[in-house]
Amino acid sequence: MKRLLRGLQVLEAVDRPLQRRSALFEGPVLLALDGEAEAGADQNTRIELAEEPWLLAPVLVDPHSHLEDPDSGTAETLASLANECAAAGYGTVALLPRARSWRDRPESLGLAWPAPLCLKLWGSLSRGGQGEALAPHGDLLGAGAVGLSDGELLPPLALLERSLLVGEGNQHPLLVAPLDPALTQAGFVREGVEALRLGWPLDPAVSESLPLRSLLALAELAPQLRLLNLSTAAGVALLAAAPARPQASVCWWHLSTDNASLDPLGEGWRVSPSLGGPSDRLALVRALRQGLLTAVAVHHTPLDREEQLLPLDQRRPGVAGYQALLPCLWQALVENEGWSVAELWQALSWGPSKFLGLEPERLQPGSRRWLLWDPSRPFAAQAGTLAANCPLPLDSLRGQLLATGLQAPPLWRWDQG
Repeated sequence: MKRLLRGLQVLEAVDRPLQRRSALFEGPVLLALDGEAEAGADQNTRIELAEEPWLLAPVLVDPHSHLEDPDSGTAETLASLANECAAAGYGTVALLPRARSWRDRPESLGLAWPAPLCLKLWGSLSRGGQGEALAPHGDLLGAGAVGLSDGELLPPLALLERSLLVGEGNQHPLLVAPLDPALTQAGFVREGVEALRLGWPLDPAVSESLPLRSLLALAELAPQLRLLNLSTAAGVALLAAAPARPQASVCWWHLSTDNASLDPLGEGWRVSPSLGGPSDRLALVRALRQGLLTAVAVHHTPLDREEQLLPLDQRRPGVAGYQALLPCLWQALVENEGWSVAELWQALSWGPSKFLGLEPERLQPGSRRWLLWDPSRPFAAQAGTLAANCPLPLDSLRGQLLATGLQAPPLWRWDQG
C-alpha cells in the first residue's frame, strides 16, 4: 500500500532549503516528492497530514567506528550493528581497522551489508597497527578500502612521511589521531578544575596539542590528511591558526557532555580522547558550526557485559550506541544552541560524507535512504546493539525516528501508538 504524507518538513539535499512538501512512499521506498507525489497517489493510497515538527531527510553517515569480531562477538556482531544503525537512521558506517583479525590485508576487507545500508572499511596504515612497517596500501585501496588509518594509535611521523613518499594512497583519506598515549600520564579525564575536584586521573591537554602541531605541519604536504576526534579548546585554536587545515572529526559524546556536567557515577567517563571540560565542549561546538571541524563521528566502541563490570581504569575506553545520538545532539545543538536543521545535517551526514570522500546524501525517488524524524516525541529504543556501555539513560531522551527506508518494512511509529 502507498502512503502519502502532506505538510512534511523536507530537507532534500545539501544545496536545497528546508521546505514544506508532500512525500509518497510504498513500503520502504520513497517514490516521489511534492507535485509528483500528489500525482502518484491513487485510490489505494493512505493519505495523512504530517504533524508540525516531522522532518523527512537523508540518512546519517558515521566516518569511523569499531567492530572487532563481526561473526561471533559478545559486544557486537555485523548483524547487530546493522540493526542498530538502521534503527538510528545511519545509512553509511566506516569501520576502523582494529579487529580480532586486523584489517591490514585485502582479504580482511570482506565485510559488507545488504543494500540500502552501506559499510565502508578503513585499511590499516601499518602492518598489524604496530607502526613499524607499512601495510600494502595499493592492495588495500584496490580491494575497496575507503582510506588508510591506524585508528587511535598515533603512527611515528617517519612512517607517515614514508607512506606519503610511496604515494599509493595519495587520492584517499589518511586518518590519524592527534593523541600521544605517552603524554597522557595514565590519566583518562582531561585536566581542569572540575576533574581535579572529582579526583579522577588527569590527562593533560598536551597529549593532544603536541602531536597535533606535528600533524598540522605535515598537512601542508598531505591534503588528504584527516584528524580523528579533536577534543580540546587548545586543539581547536591550533587548527584555526594552521596555514593548511586538514579535515577533522569530533566524537558526538564530546559535543553533548563534559566532565563538569556528567554524573560522577554515570557511564561515559572512560573515553578516548579524554572527556574535556565545559570550555572544551563549547569550543568544539563552535568549531563544528564554523566548519573548522568537518564531521561528527559516532566512534562506536562496544564493550560486552563482562568487560563493563571491570573497574573504570581497567576497561578499554569508549562509549557505544547509535540510537541516542540524533535525539541527544538535536537537543544539545538545535534546541540549546539554536542550530538550524541544515547545520545539524551538515555535521551528521554531509560533512561525514565529505570526510570519507563520498558524494553527499540526498533524497531521491526510488531510494530507501531516507529517515522521518519527530523531535517532539518521547524516545523509545528498538532492539539493536549488544553493547553494555551505552552512556545515556534512554528514558530521559526526547526525539523519535518515526520511520526509515533502511528497515523493511519500515516501522511507522505513529501506527503503533
